[in-house]
Amino acid sequence: MSEIQGHWSERWQPVVDAFAYNRAEAGDEAAALAVYRSGEPVISIWAGEAEPGHAWTENTQVNLFSASKGIVALAVLQLVDEGTLALDSPVAEYWPEFGAAGKASITVRDLLGHRSGVSALKERVGEQDIFDWDTMVRRIEEAEPWWEPGQGQGYSPFLFGWALGELVRRVAGVERFSDQVEKRIARPLGLALGFGASGDGVPVAQSRPLKRALGGAGTGADSQSLGRIMKADPRGVTNKAFSNPMSLLTASNSEDWRAAEIPAANGHGSALDLAALYGALANGGRLKGHCLLSEKALSLCGEELTFEEDRVLGLPLRFGHGFMLSQKRADCRFGRGRGAFGHPGAGGCLGFADPEYGIGFGYVTGRMGQSLLIDSRPQRLIDALYDVLGDAP
Repeated sequence: MSEIQGHWSERWQPVVDAFAYNRAEAGDEAAALAVYRSGEPVISIWAGEAEPGHAWTENTQVNLFSASKGIVALAVLQLVDEGTLALDSPVAEYWPEFGAAGKASITVRDLLGHRSGVSALKERVGEQDIFDWDTMVRRIEEAEPWWEPGQGQGYSPFLFGWALGELVRRVAGVERFSDQVEKRIARPLGLALGFGASGDGVPVAQSRPLKRALGGAGTGADSQSLGRIMKADPRGVTNKAFSNPMSLLTASNSEDWRAAEIPAANGHGSALDLAALYGALANGGRLKGHCLLSEKALSLCGEELTFEEDRVLGLPLRFGHGFMLSQKRADCRFGRGRGAFGHPGAGGCLGFADPEYGIGFGYVTGRMGQSLLIDSRPQRLIDALYDVLGDAP
């Protein structure tokens, strides 16, 4: 097993020790962690192989799965910030075709808060359809909501990204959603974050199953609990959301996946990229002299929009405008500060901002656990980090 590499001062050694424990005892043999505090990097560590024969590096890209959604939310809020997009306006005002099939009343805020009822497609989707942007946009235009828009919360694991990505593309007047992310987020901060793999020689980690079971909080969503929900209602929204088509769950190492734009699930970046992004959001929206969001727009990230039993995942979830918000449960705890927000990714990846403590946190792994929220590996890292910080921000 390769040694841990990276940069940290003696103060943060307990966090590095927790990372080492994950490698030795939790099977996390290929992973990286980065932490920003008050706009400065204080930890950047990594270990293992990105793929057989190729060592992990500080800039190794990882498929972030749903940790990608925070990037999507930020791109939307930037347009809200500049006044070209209004949260309570119908999406159809900007994208007329979206209003078909009972979706005319759905607002931008509904989409961000997973309250649109457009959590899954009811009609069968071809395995290759997810790799074509125009095909998925057309599918969303034709889709019917599963419930009356605005009247229930239901996590949208995949459609969230295409729907909001197309909205951003139209309002910003860019050819591809990725162009807006590159222009307004990645390039100003000097990050390699993007949708699909960059293909410019940056190493990309394979996503492989974790070889041992993890102890978790016991109340969260994992592949087993999700499987029970899907089995209980084979034609229900949860089943359709995750398995229509099956390539949504099986294709993440393929060239097709890495070449496509699947904004809710195929963001690629390093732990340092995630930590820098959330470090900016935890530091007044600023990093390296660049302002991502005004103070007013930044407050929307951690402002509670909805908190109820989720109709897709079957457990209470709390959302701001596109970001998940902290709960007391360990599998939904983004640090310890009030107003913390972020997003986990299936299998283990996690990014969050804790403005009270000035923390930007980024963790990525090439070994996928079964949790859909925060599993015990990043939980252990979070606990070690805040034990160092103490009670006072």
